[in-house]
Amino acid sequence: MTADDSGLREARRAEGLVAAQRKAIALFAEAEARGLVAPGVGEREASDRIRDLANEMFGTTKHWHKRIIRSGPNTLAPYKDNPPDRVIGPDDIAFADFGPIFEEYEADFGRTYVFGDDPDKHRLLRDLPRIFDAGRDAFAADPEITGRRLFGEVERLAAEAGWTIGIWHAGHLVGEFPHETNDGARADSYITPDNDTPLRRTDRAGRVCHWILELHLVDRQRGFGGFHEQLLDLA
Repeated sequence: MTADDSGLREARRAEGLVAAQRKAIALFAEAEARGLVAPGVGEREASDRIRDLANEMFGTTKHWHKRIIRSGPNTLAPYKDNPPDRVIGPDDIAFADFGPIFEEYEADFGRTYVFGDDPDKHRLLRDLPRIFDAGRDAFAADPEITGRRLFGEVERLAAEAGWTIGIWHAGHLVGEFPHETNDGARADSYITPDNDTPLRRTDRAGRVCHWILELHLVDRQRGFGGFHEQLLDLA
């Protein structure tokens, strides 16, 4: 393969990932407009509603990871947990974490919803995209940034705002379906304190690594958390 061919292939991969994210943004905008995640709706029911909407809008029937809607105390649970289904309450916080597949590319997308007037929950709702943007800025400012350094910056930003990170990492590789093999908890596939490798690199197949920034911020004393997730290095 020539350098030109390789460059074209990489450009198409980047375009595919960005296009998948745009569809995820449209999907969740429509889900919010239709009130699919709302008080009185069960978490599993809300998840199924969004699944069906993805099929309606884009013909999407595959998701590369389990579909998550969590509310209230369930928002403290890390991804690997499976808390019991819960009906969303009138003063709840809830979040969605979905991995729809558009064409052959993965999206990984998460958003938070707040119902009622609780000021701390609304503060978290505001802080999540702000901290995400600050984390992206830190990535853009340091060409040699490692997973450890970016995790540390996200942790610092969260602590300054009064939150803690609710999971062991702050993001991961993303690519074509089937999902990039992360080798379980292999450190260099995640934005984690154990990853001392630069995030800007190629993978074992020689492809450019693309990353998701994943924020799960919690307040364990008050008993809730929130979530915000999308592409880190592409927009």
